[in-house]
Amino acid sequence: MLRDASSVAPGPLVYRTHLPVRIWHWINALSIFVMLMSGATIFNAHPRLYWGAYGANFDEPWLVIGRRGQEGFVNLLGLEIPTTGFLGFTENSIRAFPPLVTIPNYYSLAEGRQWHFFFAWVLVISAVLYLLYSILSKHLSRDLALQPHERKFGHLWHDLKQHARLRFPKGEAARAYNPLQKIAYLGVIFGLIPLVVLTGLTMSPMLNAAFPWLLDLFGGRQSARSIHFLCAGGFAAFTVIHLFMVVLAGPINELRSMVTGWYRLPAERMEDRP
Repeated sequence: MLRDASSVAPGPLVYRTHLPVRIWHWINALSIFVMLMSGATIFNAHPRLYWGAYGANFDEPWLVIGRRGQEGFVNLLGLEIPTTGFLGFTENSIRAFPPLVTIPNYYSLAEGRQWHFFFAWVLVISAVLYLLYSILSKHLSRDLALQPHERKFGHLWHDLKQHARLRFPKGEAARAYNPLQKIAYLGVIFGLIPLVVLTGLTMSPMLNAAFPWLLDLFGGRQSARSIHFLCAGGFAAFTVIHLFMVVLAGPINELRSMVTGWYRLPAERMEDRP
């Protein structure tokens, strides 16, 4: 007698996420969340971005978030987009980012910097400890590094198409990270985090005196500020996509994995098999 696909018994519970990974995940999530919101407060002090060594009110910016009277706008490379009620001018704010997305939820550059710098140190220290754990435990080479067959274009293209169709790995295939997850996580660990830290250091006049090569590396303090802002946008995009995929993959199961370490393998139905 044939069973309905929906009646397939759930898969077994497996221990998928080790404690150090779970700890770093939540510390990293909190740090990025606070840094994005406190960074929005800092950006509000001068909501314009430039390339090069210098930037002031009368220089040519590539990005402006501002207002004219009661109309908010974003000007990106000369293209102006109305943002009234969202950015530039809202019911409770006339600054670039409204209080809803800033820490503190009122304008204070000094407090915004305190929040930002404190959690920057939390991010750096936790990332270094996580990286040491990943190397010593072989988590990096075993779980995050792309295996030879995963590096092939055909494999990556197939994985991309499966995600676009919202078809996620099931059965034993769900026990490990898929190639797109690995690429995203490695991009954050070895791309966004180092870049956001180095550009942040470059914006410090005191550190410029100690490490002048940072200014040369990024083409000036204003270029570093622009790259820092783009990195923040990368973190925000990663967070939104990550949460969206968690919801689609099953939030209870995914949260259990990141809280307790235990993950229930999604049942593999007949139609899912090749």
